[in-house]
Amino acid sequence: MPRKGKMRMLAMWHPPGSHTAGWRMPDAPKRSETTFKYFVDVARLCEAAKFDALFFADVAVTQSIDLLEAGDPNAGYFSRAVSLEPMSLLPALAAVTSKIGLVATGSTTYSDPYTIARRFAAIDQISGGRGAWNLVTSQFEAEAGNYGHDAHMSHSQRYERANEFFDVVAALWDSWAEDAIVEDKETALVFDPNKVRVINHQGKYFKVKGPLNEARSPQGRPIVAQAGASGPGRDIAARVADIIFSAQSEIGEARVFYDDVRTLASGHGRNPNDLRILPGIMPIVGRTEAEAREHYLQLQSLITDDQALRTLQRISGGVDLRKYPLDGPLPDLPLSNGAQARQVRLVETARKNNLTLRQAGRWFAESRSHHLVWGSPKTIVDVMQEWYEQHACDGFCILFPYYRRGVTDFTELVIPELQRRGLFRTEYEGTTLRANLGLLKPQSHFNA
Repeated sequence: MPRKGKMRMLAMWHPPGSHTAGWRMPDAPKRSETTFKYFVDVARLCEAAKFDALFFADVAVTQSIDLLEAGDPNAGYFSRAVSLEPMSLLPALAAVTSKIGLVATGSTTYSDPYTIARRFAAIDQISGGRGAWNLVTSQFEAEAGNYGHDAHMSHSQRYERANEFFDVVAALWDSWAEDAIVEDKETALVFDPNKVRVINHQGKYFKVKGPLNEARSPQGRPIVAQAGASGPGRDIAARVADIIFSAQSEIGEARVFYDDVRTLASGHGRNPNDLRILPGIMPIVGRTEAEAREHYLQLQSLITDDQALRTLQRISGGVDLRKYPLDGPLPDLPLSNGAQARQVRLVETARKNNLTLRQAGRWFAESRSHHLVWGSPKTIVDVMQEWYEQHACDGFCILFPYYRRGVTDFTELVIPELQRRGLFRTEYEGTTLRANLGLLKPQSHFNA
């Protein structure tokens, strides 16, 4: 029986592209990481295609920092060395779009609640209610060195801090009632002091007085996205997130994740239908199966063994993978203090499929363990429809392999097929991201 409703759709733009070798394609322009007109082009293409939101992942470190410090000449062979800071990028994109939501990463480990609350409240005001915060605890251990720390906080501590961090941010967002600002010219009353509260938070990690010096968000609160897949990651996502971004490549494991997070949400007193669970998928599209296969193989041929191995290094638990034979098995890895769920997934996939170290690296380099599908628009949509109708997801986060073809192939070929089948909108339903996601305004802590 067809599932009622429409898919929700995020577009992840992670320049120069989500495929490790996408930037090497002959038609991929240089400097896509820092050229603002390319960001504008992606945003407008995605808005014309009626995506719910454009999502910018982010890390606060140059990913080859260990090689740079060691004076390794291979340091310069890895992409994503530079990027535009996304919280600064969102207001600029808000000015050249009108409907699409805008999502940026903000770390709870290397920031403070007042700053995050204020920045995303401002983004939401500037965009007219289209802002969203991607809450992360920072996967890259090397980020610690940029914020005055010798080591990355432990996994359990990061999530403990993240839970308190969110509670402070939510309280700050709710510190002004919606009708608190009066601006009565006759009496000279600017705001009703009975409708503003000082939060006076004092916890294990934070001491914050408040209130926020921003008015209440047009959405009530900006949307919150979260991508943790470990036990603590799932729990915080189920407790606080509106959008949950996940990484599964098999429908069975996706259904297990979907059911588990919805059950956890119920345990936190939430309605599971208030969550939007969107696994990542990287479509390699062609007008025919043969064209798509050729495109996929061309991308794969451009991944070097060194680059493939490098993508694994951040989840190796400190093991130098270069010391092991490429055609031998993936070595045993100690538990990472970074992206633990990604590491577990890598090891399970390698063991299940008897992958060599070289093969495991190339598999991970394709799409960072997300679901890669190549084929005609019909083939791509068949997969998406099955996942959606089998309740393995509420939609998808689309990972574009590179700019510009990866974006136009999906928006011009796949989106029309989704719309033809009645699986995706043809017009936006509202003016805010929350409305387009089909979510109600949250009740304010102030009213409660």
